[in-house]
Amino acid sequence: MEISGPYSLEPVVLLNEVFPGHTNAMNTLYGGRLMSIMDTAAGMSASKFAHREFVTVSVDALKFRRPAFQGDVIRTTARVVWTSPRTAGVHVISCRLSRSEWEGEEICSGFYFMVAVNESMKPVQIPQFTPETDEEKALWEMVDAARKAMR
Repeated sequence: MEISGPYSLEPVVLLNEVFPGHTNAMNTLYGGRLMSIMDTAAGMSASKFAHREFVTVSVDALKFRRPAFQGDVIRTTARVVWTSPRTAGVHVISCRLSRSEWEGEEICSGFYFMVAVNESMKPVQIPQFTPETDEEKALWEMVDAARKAMR
């Protein structure tokens, strides 16, 4: 089957509210909950990019910068910034938004690696991403280096 170019290069944006059941004794969002939100956004971004089903194969370089609190809104943005024949590297950034200001403050960012699979959970090929801007080229290099370090 001939693989055409990406279906979409647009990012996926998710909004999630931090509810009491999502927080620890300090009233801050559990890190694992945030990782789950980021994983969901990464999978959606990869699917939007390639029109395939994806599973997470690895996560690299997550940086938790500051906490989110009960009542905050979490805005998570994910976009494909790297590809190999069957894998999409997705850059994911989560920001906390207070309801009084609605300005984003980054709380975590990192790279998720998603593998495209068929109904039998066998890896399948995906369209390839070609970085064009300086920012895209810099992210490509960062993801490529992270991927090589995982081998």
